[in-house]
Amino acid sequence: MKFRMVGIKKHSVVDGVGVRLVIFFQGCPHHCMECQNPDTWDPNGGDESDTDDIIEIIRNTKYIDGITLSGGDPLFQPEAAGEIARASKATGLSVWCYSGWTYEEVMSDEKRSAVMKYVDVLVDGPFINDLKAQNAIYRGSSNQRLVDVQASMESGTIKLISK
Repeated sequence: MKFRMVGIKKHSVVDGVGVRLVIFFQGCPHHCMECQNPDTWDPNGGDESDTDDIIEIIRNTKYIDGITLSGGDPLFQPEAAGEIARASKATGLSVWCYSGWTYEEVMSDEKRSAVMKYVDVLVDGPFINDLKAQNAIYRGSSNQRLVDVQASMESGTIKLISK
């Protein structure tokens, strides 16, 4: 499946727990003030890639604990994000996803919520510069939450990971 992305960072230790391969998706409708990746906003920017190629890179990358879907907003391209997340889970990797949509907004959308079947942690909500927090681990601003997606889906209530 074709999709647009900016790039990949192998062996990141700041985009989730453990050593992670991060895929930076292109396209973001949130346009958060002081965003660290404003070059990812344009849905026509970046490079066209194929999910099969990215999955192959993931499978061939050693010494990773999981992947992180970042951007832009990976849920702006939910079909591609879901395909990559599904394949990664099938190989035993954990999956984190950063999105400017809240968990509630994600779950109210059929295509975006379908991705959540394969996501362990959702870092949700827009970056808000006035709430920028140096002590909010894995998050840029204090409004963003670390949602334990599988526990939340199972219980029907939002379960947060405290960090």
